[in-house]
Amino acid sequence: MEITNISSQDSFCGGSPFWDTDLLLNSSYPKFTQCFRDTALVWGPCGFLWIVTPFYLPYMASVARTTGTHRIPVNSFNISKTLLVLLLTVVSAVRLVRDASKDVVPTVQYISGALYILTFLLVAVLIQVERNRGFATSGVLFVVFGLLVVAGIVPVYSGIMEKEYESSRVGFYLSCTYFGLVLLKFLMTFKADSSAPTGYRAIGTRPQCQEMVASFSSQLTYFWILPLIRLGYKKALVEEDVPILNPRDQSATVLPPFERSWSSERRRCLAANQFRDPSTPARQERVSYVITGRAVSEAGEKTRLLGQEAATLLADEAGKGDKQPSLTKVLLKVFGGSLFVSQLLKLLSDGLTFVTPLLIDQLLTFTLDRENQQEWRGYVLACAFFVVCGTKSIIYQYHFHVSMTLGMRIKNAVICAVYKKALTISNEAKRESTSGEIVNLMSVDCQRIQDVTGFVYMVWSMPLMIVVALYMLWGTLGAASMAGLGVLVLLLPTNMVVAYKQKAYQVQLMKVKDSRIKIMNEVLNGMKVLKLYAWEKSFLNKVTAIRDEELSILKKSAYLSAFSTFIWTCAPYMVQLASFGAYIAISPSGYLDASTAFVSISLFGILNMPMSALPMIIPMLIQASVSIGRVAKFLSAEDLDPKVVTKDPTSDAAVKIQDGTFTWDKQMPLPALRNINVSIKPGRLVAVVGTVGSGKSSLLSAMLGEMKKMHGQVTLKNRLAYVPQEAWIQNATLRNNILFGNGYSKSKYKQILHACALESDLAILPGGDSTEIGEKGINLSGGQKQRVSLARAVYSEADTFLLDDPLSAVDAHVGKHIFTQVISNKGVLGGKTRVLVTHGVHWLPMVDHIIVMAHGRISEEGTYDELMSQEGAFAEFLKEFFRKEAQAEQEDTENDEEIEEIKNQVLQRLESVTSDNDFTSGDELAGGQESSIRQRRRSRQEVALAKSVEIIKAEPKKAASAGTTLIEEEKAETGNVTRAVFLKYIHAVGAIVFLIMTVIFTAYQVSSTYSAIWLSMWTDDPLLTNTSMAGSSDYNDKNTMYLTIYALLGLAQGATVLTFALISASRMVKASGQLHTDMLDNVLRSPMAFYDTTPMGRVLNRFSRDVDTVDAALPNTIRSLYQCIFRVTGTIVTIAYSTPIFLVVVLPLGALYWFIQRFYIPTSRQLRRIESTTRSPIYVHFSETVSGAASIRAYGVQERFVAESRYRTDNNLSFYFSSIVANRWLGWCLEMIGNLVVLSSALFAVLSRNLAAGLVGLSVSYSTQVTGALNYLVRTFSELETNIVSVERIKEYSETPTEAAWENPQNTPGINWPDKGEIQFRDYQTRYRPGLELVLKGVTCRINSGEKVGIVGRTGAGKSSLTVALFRLIEAASGSIVIDGIPIANLGLHDLRSRLTILPQDPVIFSGTLRMNLDPFDEFTDEEIWRALEHAHLKDFVSGLPGTINYECGEGGQNLSVGQRQLLCLARTLVRQTSILVLDEATAAVDLETDELIQKTIRTQFSGCTVLAIAHRLNTVMDYDKIMVMNRGRVSEYDSPQTLLAHTESIFYSMARDAGLV
Repeated sequence: MEITNISSQDSFCGGSPFWDTDLLLNSSYPKFTQCFRDTALVWGPCGFLWIVTPFYLPYMASVARTTGTHRIPVNSFNISKTLLVLLLTVVSAVRLVRDASKDVVPTVQYISGALYILTFLLVAVLIQVERNRGFATSGVLFVVFGLLVVAGIVPVYSGIMEKEYESSRVGFYLSCTYFGLVLLKFLMTFKADSSAPTGYRAIGTRPQCQEMVASFSSQLTYFWILPLIRLGYKKALVEEDVPILNPRDQSATVLPPFERSWSSERRRCLAANQFRDPSTPARQERVSYVITGRAVSEAGEKTRLLGQEAATLLADEAGKGDKQPSLTKVLLKVFGGSLFVSQLLKLLSDGLTFVTPLLIDQLLTFTLDRENQQEWRGYVLACAFFVVCGTKSIIYQYHFHVSMTLGMRIKNAVICAVYKKALTISNEAKRESTSGEIVNLMSVDCQRIQDVTGFVYMVWSMPLMIVVALYMLWGTLGAASMAGLGVLVLLLPTNMVVAYKQKAYQVQLMKVKDSRIKIMNEVLNGMKVLKLYAWEKSFLNKVTAIRDEELSILKKSAYLSAFSTFIWTCAPYMVQLASFGAYIAISPSGYLDASTAFVSISLFGILNMPMSALPMIIPMLIQASVSIGRVAKFLSAEDLDPKVVTKDPTSDAAVKIQDGTFTWDKQMPLPALRNINVSIKPGRLVAVVGTVGSGKSSLLSAMLGEMKKMHGQVTLKNRLAYVPQEAWIQNATLRNNILFGNGYSKSKYKQILHACALESDLAILPGGDSTEIGEKGINLSGGQKQRVSLARAVYSEADTFLLDDPLSAVDAHVGKHIFTQVISNKGVLGGKTRVLVTHGVHWLPMVDHIIVMAHGRISEEGTYDELMSQEGAFAEFLKEFFRKEAQAEQEDTENDEEIEEIKNQVLQRLESVTSDNDFTSGDELAGGQESSIRQRRRSRQEVALAKSVEIIKAEPKKAASAGTTLIEEEKAETGNVTRAVFLKYIHAVGAIVFLIMTVIFTAYQVSSTYSAIWLSMWTDDPLLTNTSMAGSSDYNDKNTMYLTIYALLGLAQGATVLTFALISASRMVKASGQLHTDMLDNVLRSPMAFYDTTPMGRVLNRFSRDVDTVDAALPNTIRSLYQCIFRVTGTIVTIAYSTPIFLVVVLPLGALYWFIQRFYIPTSRQLRRIESTTRSPIYVHFSETVSGAASIRAYGVQERFVAESRYRTDNNLSFYFSSIVANRWLGWCLEMIGNLVVLSSALFAVLSRNLAAGLVGLSVSYSTQVTGALNYLVRTFSELETNIVSVERIKEYSETPTEAAWENPQNTPGINWPDKGEIQFRDYQTRYRPGLELVLKGVTCRINSGEKVGIVGRTGAGKSSLTVALFRLIEAASGSIVIDGIPIANLGLHDLRSRLTILPQDPVIFSGTLRMNLDPFDEFTDEEIWRALEHAHLKDFVSGLPGTINYECGEGGQNLSVGQRQLLCLARTLVRQTSILVLDEATAAVDLETDELIQKTIRTQFSGCTVLAIAHRLNTVMDYDKIMVMNRGRVSEYDSPQTLLAHTESIFYSMARDAGLV
């Protein structure tokens, strides 16, 4: 048969037809026409290059610009490549000249010869362009020369077969020379050009990503990762072994375009909303402002995530009908190019999938008509199977590589965006997104968005594959295929209902998950308080209740998935059954022949792929959709408006507020600040005073831009520094906390340490200023934290300093030192602008200006003299202050003679200007309780004690064995995942259940495999092959029998898979719940040493990401693993049944498969572990950032923190990237093994001449499924390794050392114990952690019932250790503590802790009602709660709250002031009043007014209790019964204050003497 396609064929091709099928198939070798050889084999490869080049050149320029690649220097390799191409040009020219010398030369030979010459010249140019652009390899040239090699084989073997070397020797040799040069050039593309000579990399640095310098062939086969896999096989990998992230994937590359696109999308939505509702001119004007882009600067490295004005306006004015920004659109816009490439690759892969059934049809045709076919055709068909499957494998694997790296880039961009958003989100919006929820966004939601990227193709690929498969089935089965289509159509509504319900469950699930992470975040933050109050059970029950709700939703979702799995497992078989039944019914012969059956089986296999994936893909798509919505909602939340504060270097005031009205919450009836007018001149020291809740801290927040401005203007002149009321300390060394990113200047640093009274602290810390400070400053006292925070501000050299009561957490002498050395006009900050919130009235005469706050307004302002000269709000404030001092049994003086003198002057001045009858004299002030002289004497004594406690002359303490490090590195396991980890999960599911599941799935696979064998028997049945008997009763009965059993086998498959799915769904949800319960229970029972050395983010990571993996990913992986293992086994059994000789190939291929897996697994496993451990620092840093966001913004160092977050994210993803590349390498290797199975099966079918057609079809059709099955098996094994690491990590935290039992039934104290409150320490010794020095060294003392004991001593003397030992937060190394005759070591921890009461230093409040915070076990009546609130001076405040005692406290009590939180903690102690009360520097971090309220309540309500008070303000313990002086872990002195002062040699006396009191 000849095909001529042009009228001038004779002149163009010299009379040769373009294509001749008869010539090709009936020759003794594959013979092509001369015209085909001169056109298609030349124009195809060359045309590809010319078509691609216009796109390739700009692509090279874009990549070079984006990744910053450098020009490759001229070297011998690129010179050789160029010379070789030029040599090819010369050979092509010689061939053209020789052809032109012939008598008759077809036109095509001139065109093809010229095309060769031009193409090779273009190649020479491209080689130089690639070198200049820094391209070490070329995929385009790899493909071009690969095609040229394939095309060049035909002329060479044709010349050999036709013996051209005899008839045209020169021409033959030229063809061979050309082919040899093309082959050599193709082989050279397997090597990448080197950019520079390889040298040694610096020790401690990580290698560069080798993907950038790998050849294209190495990139296709992932062999560039082989050195890392080899290294991982030899030893356990560490971080330094793994290359850094490819610049293409780093946040510096992916984040800027994402930010630009997101800002653009925000502006587009804003514009659309404005056109829909242009309600007010103001809105029009503001929208116009944003749309024109003036509010959004050009996005770049230093661009905020959003146009901040746009963010604020959009969130502020968005209504229900408003258009919301689409994160999906943004992701498509930014990453759509890469997504398109990956989808195009998948389309090519899918196209090759449908070639296989055609090849099976051709092979069966060859087998049935072997005698009339050329022998070579069978071998070509067998090789075609390998070529098609091999090409499909390469394309499929590269598609996944592109998709998964794309998902990683998307995750990188979204995590960075969420982090940046957390730095700009408004305080009001932040209430809706707690830090726990945002951690969930970063860990769970970003991961789900990443995961779904690799499966986006399912949206179009599944329908396409189903349509094409059905179309090809129509060609095979005819109208009978419509029966199968009808089954699919009937199943569509079911699928829609399942998808709808799955989405609803996912939305519910994520809300509950957020709630669980939120409460876990608070539990971990307040763990010390939970242990001190023995509240672990209450919060364990709270978390468990939320977890139970979560598991309930999970179980419903799992059952739905089980039903979905049943439907879509049965669907392909039902389609198959319906189609075959209809075919037999409508076929004239009623015979299902082998070709029809097994081509259909192959197509049904293709149909089965998308259908079997549906049950897993639909939930994944739904989860990703929910996650995208959640992330978009967070990114669209309201931002702090940068326009709240205007920077004006030319302003005449350092800080100016005009007509300012500010609020924290728009829902509140009254703004927090109203009608504020402030103008602070540069260089002035301004004090802000007022009562608790008057708005002092809010005023500073307004200056910082932290509040929502409702009206007015705020102007700042220069840079700010900020010292918050609650010091924010980073998990870094003390020095780095002070430097805060600034350069180190030794002299300046020492000066600031001295000014901030930190020198003595450095002598005590184990590593001096190199000591690592724990999370939230856990190993510093309140005063130390505040001084470090102040030192940071001073070191910053800002122009304006906002100081929110920094002196409240330090004692009087240190306060005076800091005020004079730092804050005052003569201090380090003299000449700078300082705004000081203070409760210390004695500093007021020394400030330049005073602002008096009352009820959110500025009631008065002026100089000290101006305010004192008028009887206004300032005088009222001072009167109230002194009245509270006078009414107290103890005077809360500031313990310093100079300070006392100042206060006397203030008092005298106050008395001279006020005429209030109840405040006229010093005697009345004293209230008759004690004389002024006695008060002054006591004041001097207290000065001495304060001075001795805070200003230390201690000798430097020996560094503990822990050295300067506190936080331990997160441990990454090495070697195999231990059997114990798998057993842990198997035990959680149930070993017997696993066995039952295995038996059930075996039954499913047996019925599936036997159905294929049954089909083979059906097609080869001798009776049915005799179509002459068609229509007879025997013939019809036989068909009915085969069809019925085939249907029953399908029914068996459906029943077994449904049973398997239901059992696995219910038991794996139960296992997930059990693992979470074990970890939660163990974590709550872990000692405080665990929390001191483990960052909270690391623990949260276990409860969020790892638990989510065990909830969702691991069950899916295990179900997939069952499916894959049995599918591969069934396939091999089926092929072995049809062609037993195949087993000869299976054994070596199986051994190779096993070796490759074992070679790969150590690297993959370790990479996953490192990836898990490097993920935690992202969340640790994030949690730290959220808590210190106000300070970060105040110092203007957002970019530095963003850069740190980006570094940590890039670092984490580098291990993930190496892991997925290693997985792709494994996939490529194992798919090639699968392709060898296909080749072997096809070759054996060709070689086995007596094999029945049905068995050939069975063997080959199933062998083509091996590649897909092996590929899926590889992914599943990889996912199992990844996901089982989460079980390993959960198991690790389920087995950490725990405290003693909460209850000890053998030794339970009486109901009223301790009724006396007598405490004895008997040679008691303890340490904080094993390996550290003793902190208490042989403490022996007796505290009698009802005694008040003040505990004093230098920092590090062991004061706090004594109290935590009493509660057994640390256990005895030796000795004992006895309370009312019972050694506490014998008691259960809750029996002990619930009978003691403590008022801790840090006021920890949990989200929930006020009542829950006071009584989590509901043990007390409302009347008792109200009584406690009344004694805690909170009754009026709580009565005014919506819901009163059921008012919901925000996360961490954020909607309460610090003073209110401490009073609430006081109310806790009043609710559970016991006979022993411990005060652990309870008033160290509160203002004097709150301190007075607390001290007053303690004296009245705990009068009959034994009280142990660690003294911070020593005046609070001066009238106690006894003073215990601690020194280096020992009780140095223990007696009444009077007795100790009487002994002039005592340490106590020396303290008093140093203070000038005696």
